[in-house]
This record gives sequence, structure tokens and C-alpha cells, in this order.
Amino acid sequence: MRAQTEANLYDDINITPMLDLAYVLLVIFIIMTTATVQGIKVNLPKASATPSLHKPQTKAITISQDGTIFLDTYPVTLNELEARLQSYKAVNPDLPVIVKGDASIQYQRVIEVLDLLGRLEITQLGLVTQRVVK
Repeated sequence: MRAQTEANLYDDINITPMLDLAYVLLVIFIIMTTATVQGIKVNLPKASATPSLHKPQTKAITISQDGTIFLDTYPVTLNELEARLQSYKAVNPDLPVIVKGDASIQYQRVIEVLDLLGRLEITQLGLVTQRVVK
């Protein structure tokens, strides 16, 4: 008889503690995910639903080690650079330009290009550098 009563005691498994643990973990997960997502509330601007047909074309000005100026991959003089940039700016007033200069060139050559960009009122300007890995 005693063996039969011990078998009856272990026939039913009490899952209440496991459910309590699952609910506590679920509540903690919900609280942690909503706390990290909220952030600062801002009123975002609205954009049109139609896709833009015109993507901005960034122009790259490269100054090589010998002082040669390239617009994208084509060698140009300062006068040719000015003429081409004026025509690009006529099409796109917010023309983005990046300037890449070799580390060993004279600083004056970079200043000439930056002065030209200032005269053309090109404000979307980036200077390309290389990150030093330590």
C-alpha cells in the first residue's frame, strides 16, 4: 500500500512555479525592450510617397602626388574644373563635392581647389582622409 501512495504523490506535476517564472521573464523582456526603443520624441518631417527620380551625384576632385587635378577620373585644369562644376551646379544647386588630396602634395594646391569651390558657392563639401589604425 505504501508504494501505491508514493506513486500517486508524483503522478501530478505542479507547473505553477514554472508559469510564474515564465510570466516574470515575459514582463521583464517587455519592459526592457520598450525602455530601449522609446528615446526622444520628435516630430518627423513628411516625405512624398513617390520615389525620387533624381539622385544627387557626388563629384570627386582628386589631387595626385604630382599636383594633377582630376574631376572624377578625368584630368582637368583649374579653369576646366571651374567650367564643369558651374555646369553641374546649374543642374543641381546642392551639388555635393568631395576633395581627395595626396598626403605629399603642397598645401597650396588644395587651397586653390577649395578657393574655387568657395567662389562657386558649393557648400556640400567633404574632405577625404584615411583613418590611422593603431
